[in-house]
Amino acid sequence: MNLANKLTLFRVILVPFFIAALMIPTIPFGYTTALVIFALASITDMLDGKVARKYNMITDLGKFLDPLADKVLVAAALICFTELGYAPAWAVWLIMAREFMVSGIRLVAAGSKEKIVIAANIWGKLKTASTMVAICLILGMHILTDDFGVLAEMPVQPITDVLVYICTFLTVLSGIIYLYDYRAVFKGTEH
Repeated sequence: MNLANKLTLFRVILVPFFIAALMIPTIPFGYTTALVIFALASITDMLDGKVARKYNMITDLGKFLDPLADKVLVAAALICFTELGYAPAWAVWLIMAREFMVSGIRLVAAGSKEKIVIAANIWGKLKTASTMVAICLILGMHILTDDFGVLAEMPVQPITDVLVYICTFLTVLSGIIYLYDYRAVFKGTEH
C-alpha cells in the first residue's frame, strides 16, 4: 500500500475517534478534540491527492477509498449532529441520499462498456468545501460555548441551522446537476 492510500486509510481510522470525542460527554474538551481530529482528517484528504498525483501513486484502490473516506467522515459528523440535535434529520437524509446517488451514478458509468470516469465538478467541490467548513464552524461555536464557556450568549443553533441549510441546498443542487449532466449513463449511451 502506497503513502497516498495510507493517508486515506488513516482518515477512515480517525472516524471512530472523532465520534467518541463528540458523543461521549465525559471526554474533557470533547468538541475541541473532535475539531482537531476532523481538521487532521481533512488535511489528510488534501495531502493524499497531492501525494498521489506528484509521485504517480494513483491506484484503483485510492480511487475507491478516497471518496469513500470523505463520505464516511462527513456522514459521521452529520449523524452525530442529528443525534445531538444540531442538524435536522431530513437535511442529513437529503445529503446522504445525494452521496449515495452520485456514487451509484459513478459505479454505473464506470461499469458501462464506455468505462466513463466521472470526475468531481465545481458544484461537487463547492458542496464538499461548504460542508467541511460548516462542520468546522459548528464545532468551533460549541468549543467556545461548551468547552470553554465563553460567548455563552452566542446564538449557536440559529447559526447552525443556516449553515446546515446552505450545505443541504448546495448538496441537492450539485446532485441535480450530476443527474442532468450524466443522464446519458442511464440510457446506455456514451456521454
